[in-house]
Amino acid sequence: MIATLTRASPARDNNSGLLDYVSPTRLNTWVSCPLKFKLRYVDGIKEPTSPSLFLGKRVHAGLEFFYRQIQAGENVTSADVSQHISDSWDEAVTAEDMQFASFDDEAALKCQTIGLVGAYLDRHDSKEGFPIAVESPLECPLIEPHTGADLGTALFGFVDLILETPTGMTIVDFKTAARTSAPLEISHEVQLSCYAYAFRHVFGATEQELQIRSLIKTKTPKVETHRYPARGDAHFRRLFAVIRAYLDDLQSNRFVYRPGWTCSMCDYRETDCRQWQG
Repeated sequence: MIATLTRASPARDNNSGLLDYVSPTRLNTWVSCPLKFKLRYVDGIKEPTSPSLFLGKRVHAGLEFFYRQIQAGENVTSADVSQHISDSWDEAVTAEDMQFASFDDEAALKCQTIGLVGAYLDRHDSKEGFPIAVESPLECPLIEPHTGADLGTALFGFVDLILETPTGMTIVDFKTAARTSAPLEISHEVQLSCYAYAFRHVFGATEQELQIRSLIKTKTPKVETHRYPARGDAHFRRLFAVIRAYLDDLQSNRFVYRPGWTCSMCDYRETDCRQWQG
């Protein structure tokens, strides 16, 4: 069954607004497929929220609530977080226009969300450091470190968590996954490098490390932490090469399709993508 895409009027008549800033999400979408980027951000064709994506957003919201309570100096329990997820569930369903096949399917997804967050909190280390940023915006100008060239736009995005530890700052990104596996660093390189670049400009410090904390949707939920070293010069050279190519596409209004394994998960593949002829 092909999902229904919602067609909305584009926010702007051209791509000039998209040049106001670069975000890790937009950049990763363009890297995966420039045509998908165009359909989503230029043409304003909205994809339906899948159960998997909805679960991921609710897990993030639960973890955000947990760490914000710690920031505020409040005592928070796993039961408190579970209650928050339950209390905010219906509002989130309405906001996302989420459609479930049945009441049982919705109940099962809510239970899975609470179980994943609960598994994370059961393994939470109270000595991991203090959360100085929780689902926080980071914005800075894009200036190439190795040339000093100003790209004339900004980098803007939200970072899930930044922890201050006795040995330095740790940037954390939360992800949900279907199975256990160590994520290939290169598949997350653009996102991690964006976070590190913005962090250094905003906080005036170099990160100690970056982490991807994966909440695994197995029958018995698992939590895995994957650690990556601070970004080096090569990472930022590669990042800015990608950003320049991205900006070139925006300025030329050139968005070609990029077929690959991710097509199997794309809602555009049998509709607008199939109709595209260059």
